[in-house]
Amino acid sequence: MNETLSFAAGPTDLPLLDETIGANLDRTVAAHPGRDALVDVPSGRRWTYAEFGRAVDDVARGLIARGVRRGDRVGIWAVNCAEWVLVQYATARIGAIMVNINPAYRMHELEYVLNQSGISFLVASTEYRTSDYRAMVEQVRPSCPQLRETVYIGDPTWQALLDDGASVDPGEPAARQAALGCDDPINIQYTSGTTGFPKGATLSHRNILNNGYWVGELVAYTEQDRVCLPVPFYHCFGMVMGNLAATSHGACIVIPAPSFDPAATLRAVAAERCTSLYGVPTMFIAELDLPDFASHDLGSLRTGIMAGSPCPVEVMKRVVSEMHMAEVSICYGMTETSPVSTQTRRDDDLEHRTATVGRVLPHLQVQVVDPATGEVVPRGTTGELCTRGYSVMLGYWEDPERTAEAIDADGWMHTGDLAVMNPDGYVSIVGRSKDMIIRGGENVYPREVEEFLYRHPAITDVQVVGVPDPRYGEAVCACVVLRDPDAGLTAEEVAEFCRGRLAHYKVPAYVHVVEGFPLTVSGKVRKVELRRTAAEALGL
Repeated sequence: MNETLSFAAGPTDLPLLDETIGANLDRTVAAHPGRDALVDVPSGRRWTYAEFGRAVDDVARGLIARGVRRGDRVGIWAVNCAEWVLVQYATARIGAIMVNINPAYRMHELEYVLNQSGISFLVASTEYRTSDYRAMVEQVRPSCPQLRETVYIGDPTWQALLDDGASVDPGEPAARQAALGCDDPINIQYTSGTTGFPKGATLSHRNILNNGYWVGELVAYTEQDRVCLPVPFYHCFGMVMGNLAATSHGACIVIPAPSFDPAATLRAVAAERCTSLYGVPTMFIAELDLPDFASHDLGSLRTGIMAGSPCPVEVMKRVVSEMHMAEVSICYGMTETSPVSTQTRRDDDLEHRTATVGRVLPHLQVQVVDPATGEVVPRGTTGELCTRGYSVMLGYWEDPERTAEAIDADGWMHTGDLAVMNPDGYVSIVGRSKDMIIRGGENVYPREVEEFLYRHPAITDVQVVGVPDPRYGEAVCACVVLRDPDAGLTAEEVAEFCRGRLAHYKVPAYVHVVEGFPLTVSGKVRKVELRRTAAEALGL
């Protein structure tokens, strides 16, 4: 294609991995049996690759003993821990489809995901912070008829699962694995829905194994690397770019804490001599801002991955110089593309690492098109970024209509992000054609929050927009029209209404009361104008 157009194809000189996740793990176990595979810092537990392989099989046999079959959906609703990783690889080995459930979900969201994906077996934490997972599962269970069984991590039910597995032939997981294909669905990840409910991006072995592998290749992982993962496993950032990138290269996964804790992260890097550290920009900012930052020995670091939102130049300078991450990489993608489409390279300069999201990965294609016509635009021109190749999801779970809206007839995944491709093939994200809010790396789709807030008795109409926030990049603001304009409504009252029913990151930080919304000629709400006036009114 004409090199003046916004199209780029990644190199294909090295082949894709044509194997399942379990087969790839078997190769790593055979090559590096004595090397560390997994370190769970909070519990002090660690596994070599030989031990990890056996532990994965133990969980697989437990699932088989409980009647889990190929294609069954196994939900995991838990914070970062070793068991999360074991379930990830055990389900892949026997062909069950693991469904990631965000630990921040409350009953409204949990019930929807359990039913929409048809989860029959659930693995969950018992509790975390203010969430009593056990109580929430019991409350939604009557309305989730397909849910047969729940096992709780750190509870006697987890040990009972392993004990039951002892009755299953040790060769059975491998036998089931041998019957699987690379294109089998293996994972469902829910992305917030612009139409009110999350959509289940369905991903195959080929999708996520290869994406993790190539991300690891571009930061030059080997069996010498130790990867610190403070990012959540329920998201592709943790389980694909983290876990699969590590195991496909014989590197070690290091879990610093159940959820992000800046001090625990730096302690883990120092104690485990980690060579790589992951995070969204706000995580790196929090680590750099620790009062005792300078006391942590981070000299073992050489690389890492930053993704989720743009990185400020000054933060990147400090990450490179003060955290010793000279080879840090920026990644861009979305759950529907497994997730990474573009990535900066180890030797890219500061400008490319802060002003762009890199260039296309091997075996993928990206292009920037005119949203109205679908024509590829010239380089340097803004349009919608599209991705094509092995990484594009199989589709949204049991939702062919929305799958067809996202993936066109030529196989291009339309990201909804507005981008510019530079003459050198590097891509910059300049905005969002959808109205998605990115709060500290978490995607918030306004429509989902709006649908929920319409239930509030005081609200007659609502539009949710993102407003500037120094810590999270964007904060959620609800612009509301009240039934009684004299009554007033505070952010605290709205937060109380949402508490326990919406994930914390979706709860509006601000409430802006208006008499009506600015409209286009065709009657659509002009969200760009609403965002601006809300920010001005709130003094942001």
